[in-house]
Amino acid sequence: MTTSSSEPVVEQWDIFEIALRGPQTNNPFVDVALSAEFRFGHRSLTPDSFYDGDGVYRVRFMPDAVGRWRYTTKSNVAELDGVAGEFLCTPAGAGNRGPVRVHNQYHFAYADGAPFYSFGTTCYAWVHQGDELEEQTLQTLAAAPFNKLRMCIFPKDYIYNANEPVYYPYLRNADGQQDFSRFDPAFWHHLEERIGQLRDLGIEAELIVFHPYDRWGYARMAEEEDDLYLRYLVARLAAYRNVWWSLANEYDFLLDAKPMERWDHSFRLIQEKDPYQHLRSIHNGDVRMNYDHSLPWVTHVCIQNSNVNQAQQWRTLYRKPVINDECEYEGNIPLPWGNISAQELVHRFWMMVINGGYAGHGETYLHPQDVLWWSKGGVLHGESASRIEFLRRIIEELPPGGLQPLSDAWLWARMAGGQAGDTRIIYFGAHRPAAWNFGLPEDAPFTVEWIDTWAMTIEQVPGVFQAAAEVPAPDKPYCAMRLHCVLA
Repeated sequence: MTTSSSEPVVEQWDIFEIALRGPQTNNPFVDVALSAEFRFGHRSLTPDSFYDGDGVYRVRFMPDAVGRWRYTTKSNVAELDGVAGEFLCTPAGAGNRGPVRVHNQYHFAYADGAPFYSFGTTCYAWVHQGDELEEQTLQTLAAAPFNKLRMCIFPKDYIYNANEPVYYPYLRNADGQQDFSRFDPAFWHHLEERIGQLRDLGIEAELIVFHPYDRWGYARMAEEEDDLYLRYLVARLAAYRNVWWSLANEYDFLLDAKPMERWDHSFRLIQEKDPYQHLRSIHNGDVRMNYDHSLPWVTHVCIQNSNVNQAQQWRTLYRKPVINDECEYEGNIPLPWGNISAQELVHRFWMMVINGGYAGHGETYLHPQDVLWWSKGGVLHGESASRIEFLRRIIEELPPGGLQPLSDAWLWARMAGGQAGDTRIIYFGAHRPAAWNFGLPEDAPFTVEWIDTWAMTIEQVPGVFQAAAEVPAPDKPYCAMRLHCVLA
């Protein structure tokens, strides 16, 4: 395939953008309808535009197939209607694996087929802290083991996070009040810059669309204002391949303002407007108020719950990937959800992951300027991140496809057991056996390694073991046994 030097070129799963000039009168955010149909062979996708201020309208598109794409715009404004063009999509470059999708029912993979094992962290309001602290957060993430970041779109008003943001998502009207029908492009330029920087670090941006911790009115907008926001959000950010939609943090704390049918409606609107079908989830506050994750517009389960022994129950109930994205935080603040030990957080990660799910990290150590990682970012102070990295390496060395939990109820009610291909891992948690004789299959001999999840060591046990053999164990807590089938 040939191309002229002037033909636009974009790589697969990157962003192609149409920028057109149009009317600035009245309210362009509401009055102007503009979309573009992108065609490749028999397929077509139709993303909406967004108004970017100063008379500029943009349509962003993420091509998923290599070759020449053609497009035509459609608008209720004559000068924006019927604009046609084409561009060449080239193969994805290094580090570009495409968006993450559900894979193998309970797990995830990039669009190019490579497995994605979720090892995420939370920095709710990091993009609202100013350039110096935000750049420090990015430097920390570049050296950290996390491949997903939970983050709020709107600023946050909560303990240890009472500062005003640098940017606000909406413009102000003549009396100084924010106008929920007019977006401030400066806010969105800043947000998308940070999302792009996460992408370049190989980190998925899990965008929290709504949250209850608010003093600016964003949490309690009218339904039509919510819908305008959701349309603008998707039009502006869906072309970033590393975006995930988390409809809410602790949605149930907003049920008085947004009843359940509003949450269902917002889910369906995002599903309808997102041409690329990025991952979609929602997060509970009260452990008794899980959203119905079995609904078709939910792609995977996100749960806040300290009881990680329920991992298999959530998989069985919802039949989807499970991420316990807030199993409480390593830290020392007075609140119980933010003062578990590093060792306890690492334990909860192992329980979730070996049982075929995933977990989320957070850190809440007191700081003289209230710079807590969980909210503002900055630097990490705790001891769990390196142990989570150790676990991630172990999981990524397994055969692809993700761990499937072992089915014995006695085992997973107290500990965790999972299998991937010819490898089994049994995690003992607080138990400290001196010997073990459970879990070896009948049909093949196995070698055994003991993993110390805190010291981050792996010790080979001499010999080859058959079913029902007694295996010597290290007699200390927070260890795991890894079994490898000896192939003929």
